Amino acid sequence: MREIVLDTETTGFNPETGDRIVEIGAVELYNYMPTGETYHQYINPRRAMPQGAFEVHGLGDEFLADKPIFADIGQSFLDFIGDAKLVIHNASFDMKFLNAELEWVRLPLIPFDRAIDTLAIAKQRFPGSPASLDALCRRFGIDNASRTLHGALLDSEILAEVYLELIGGRQPDFGLSSGGRREQTAVDVKQDWRPKPRTAPLPPRLTAEEEAAHGELVNELGDGALWRR
Repeated sequence: MREIVLDTETTGFNPETGDRIVEIGAVELYNYMPTGETYHQYINPRRAMPQGAFEVHGLGDEFLADKPIFADIGQSFLDFIGDAKLVIHNASFDMKFLNAELEWVRLPLIPFDRAIDTLAIAKQRFPGSPASLDALCRRFGIDNASRTLHGALLDSEILAEVYLELIGGRQPDFGLSSGGRREQTAVDVKQDWRPKPRTAPLPPRLTAEEEAAHGELVNELGDGALWRR
């Protein structure tokens, strides 16, 4: 089962008053596990950014001036998400902006029933408790120290970890309570999917002293030692 964990950054709170998306970040999950495939795009909103609100994000007018407009990236975004379910924290906000942008450039809208709202899941599981992304990271012991500066891709990566905890950890079908389980839905299942090889080998964990000691042991075993073959 393929799902896309998604986040956006916007110029404000309402597309109907001219606010626009300035960043989209998304992470692909397959059977609840990250595949390593991501989508990340900065977008020129063609309007002045609110003073002071985005300088800390690095998303000022000068930075966004040479970025593509949504019309230039809308189709590639739709191609990436395909028909997968979209995992979003406070889904109504992001879906409102995404569909406004898609409608303005006459691209297909995304049905709201494709959204899985982690905010709603958190409120149902932990009624009366804080349900922000930061609060959920604290609850589940997820390291979000790098979230000092918000960013759509970073928030998507963190939300993917939160989502897996909300549905019962990395093996959701073994959850003992109904709140920790969720029904599978048939969406763009890739039967031939396989984990991708690492882009770089893991660094060795042996110390120089351990490696030297091992070499001495092999020498003592003689030329017939297994490690010499």
